[in-house]
Amino acid sequence: MTRSFRFVVIALLTLVGAASFVGPAFAHEDHDHTEEQVPFNDLSTERTPMVVDVVELSGLIDPVMVNMMADTLANVNPEETLAIIFQVNSTGSVVSDDELFELVVRIFESEVPISFWVGPSGSQATGAMAQLAGFAHDVGIAPGAHLGAMGDPIYPSDWFTTPFGLPLNTDLVTDTVGYDEAAERGIARQSPVLLAQLVGIDGFEVITDETVSPPTLEPVTHTRFHKLDVVSEFFHTVASPAVAYLLLLIGMGLLVFELFTAGVGVAGVLGASCFLLSTYGLGVLPTRWWGVALLAVAFLGYAIDIQTGVPRAWTVIGTVALVLGSLFLFDGTPISWITLLFGIVGAATGMAAGMPAMVRTRFSTPTIGREWMIGEMGEAVEALGPNGTVTVRDAVWRARTNRATPIPVGAPIRVVGIEGLWLEVEPEEGGARDHRERSKNTQ
Repeated sequence: MTRSFRFVVIALLTLVGAASFVGPAFAHEDHDHTEEQVPFNDLSTERTPMVVDVVELSGLIDPVMVNMMADTLANVNPEETLAIIFQVNSTGSVVSDDELFELVVRIFESEVPISFWVGPSGSQATGAMAQLAGFAHDVGIAPGAHLGAMGDPIYPSDWFTTPFGLPLNTDLVTDTVGYDEAAERGIARQSPVLLAQLVGIDGFEVITDETVSPPTLEPVTHTRFHKLDVVSEFFHTVASPAVAYLLLLIGMGLLVFELFTAGVGVAGVLGASCFLLSTYGLGVLPTRWWGVALLAVAFLGYAIDIQTGVPRAWTVIGTVALVLGSLFLFDGTPISWITLLFGIVGAATGMAAGMPAMVRTRFSTPTIGREWMIGEMGEAVEALGPNGTVTVRDAVWRARTNRATPIPVGAPIRVVGIEGLWLEVEPEEGGARDHRERSKNTQ
């Protein structure tokens, strides 16, 4: 199977896989997975039908999260639902301000109170999520959590109010507040745990269990927990910067590897799948497409030197493009330095050192699709003494001479053997024995 044919097969696999991988991400489905928490005890003989819906939101605000929030607000039943609590841990958004403002309008038009809880400890609500919380009826914060750094407004300039009722030039545009300061400024109430946030909802019923020491509060009102279903959670994860970036590197690396194998195998299918998934994430995130182009150039450069068998100038070019493409891949959504280090070092090491070794291993015999080269004429690109590079049919190969006498630059050569990615060559004139005679003697 020729390399060009393998490339066509890989491309077809990519196109066929698009429908199965990308399609579910754009389908508008019910993203809600609900678990109902019944009261912790049966001390109440009469159970109220009202419930509180707790919606868990984590990560960047992307289309999947927006759909879930919008569906929750649109489908609320005021005769059944006492309030909605969004449990949040989010530091930014990758959707348009128009989509975010639609959520603001839905929060204002909601027939039940909307509450935001920045928790548990260590959680953050910054950027667009902080502004959404600022328009809610109630906000709570856990110890160790932070709220603020709202950034540019997601609402029109003529909107009648601002988040938390603060002035436009508030310090919370760039700064955050923690547990104590948020309460002191009246921005959020202190809610160490979710139960404390629930207790602060008007109408939420609890009883005190005095049979234990110390006495504890136990809820009577039911609580329903909502989270993304498995498919939605999967695509929400793929749309995170770190995952999309690593999937792109893995996908391109495996596709390059597949081009040097004898057929389409697991590496090609897995590489096409990873590449497809990364395109979904890159499409959702604020991607600099010239950054993607730099990464493509990086793997092209590595592929050129994999052909020669040793790292050369193209490996240097590829490594520079890899570093620049990684650093500037996303606009305003930085990747952690740990992810960058892992991606850059892993890709560079795999392409410059590991890939040539694996390719040489897979082509350790001289009979995998290259026997036609025996007897072909070429030219020395650099002096062979005994190792160097030659061109055969306009392709550059690593080669070694089978004689002690070096072959100078530009001298014609003849291929007499193949070992992995290395060619064994001899001068056109002056060979110890003609290669055809040698072949006869070995038969």
